[in-house]
Amino acid sequence: MRSRPVYMLIAAVLFIVVLSACGTSGAEKERQAAEGKVRIITSFFPLADFARNIGGERVYVSNLVPSGVEPHDWSPKSRDMENIAEGQLFLYNGAGFEGWVDDFLSTMPKDSKLITVEASKGISLISAEEEEHADEHAEEGNTHSDSAGNVNHNSEHEHDLSTDPHTWSSPASALIMGENIKNALVKADPAHQGEYEENWASYKEKLTSLHEQFKTKLAATVKKDIVVSHHAFGYLCRDYGLRQVSIMGLSPDAEPRGQDLLEIAKFVKEHKVKYIFFEELVSDQLARTLASEADADTLVLNPVEGLTEEQEQSGEDYISIMEVNLQNLLKALQ
Repeated sequence: MRSRPVYMLIAAVLFIVVLSACGTSGAEKERQAAEGKVRIITSFFPLADFARNIGGERVYVSNLVPSGVEPHDWSPKSRDMENIAEGQLFLYNGAGFEGWVDDFLSTMPKDSKLITVEASKGISLISAEEEEHADEHAEEGNTHSDSAGNVNHNSEHEHDLSTDPHTWSSPASALIMGENIKNALVKADPAHQGEYEENWASYKEKLTSLHEQFKTKLAATVKKDIVVSHHAFGYLCRDYGLRQVSIMGLSPDAEPRGQDLLEIAKFVKEHKVKYIFFEELVSDQLARTLASEADADTLVLNPVEGLTEEQEQSGEDYISIMEVNLQNLLKALQ
């Protein structure tokens, strides 16, 4: 009986230890995991994937937008802003994609050591200016094609974007973005420049192979028109000789008018388009409605803005998703 207090003391100590471990905040766990590494904060999935491949074991990457969330619909909370400020590198796409970034950067203290990187810098951006009057052409019963080979019917519902921000949809653009990220890592951690250069050389080879596959295989297709739910493939179309017709605008919440859907259905029938493309992170209702109206089928064309939870769990990445995109494009364009 005398040993009972000892057992009670041991049990109490164990309870306190367990309780303490459970009480460790997510932020604290993240700080512990990032210790000794370059801490990178990214604004959405592709940049996180590029950074992990180029940084390797030397970096800890935190992506702001959770899996399953469409980044167009996401905006940062105060804690997200704090996380960015605590990082060493902040990677964002730019070109107007993250509407909140400029305000955030303007509030950063002058003595901040945070390195900010606009990953799309150096990419020849596609202007959205010509799309501002596309609705006038649609009312006349005509489609409007811009210099990048895009057709858009719903610009009056657009956000005030001056450029198409979806640079990463093209492997050719991804090569430029990867180079920018590698240079930023070397600047943040020059002591390990050799490792970053080596990692980038390996990843660049994979991206270059992907680019060549898109270039050669899409060049061989007879058809060049694709109908997509979201106007997110301008760079892919420009770089590989395709033309997109979009149901919605540069943002997936830019709803089309009934007249727009009728015009696109007419386009699908006249150009013998076999498939209407939809994406996983937004509703496919409009794409399926149009497909039914135009007697077409549906396929996924992923804008690679984020992963579903299932894709994240199965280890999907930018290259694997783009490979599936290429397969589906070839199927639709045969």
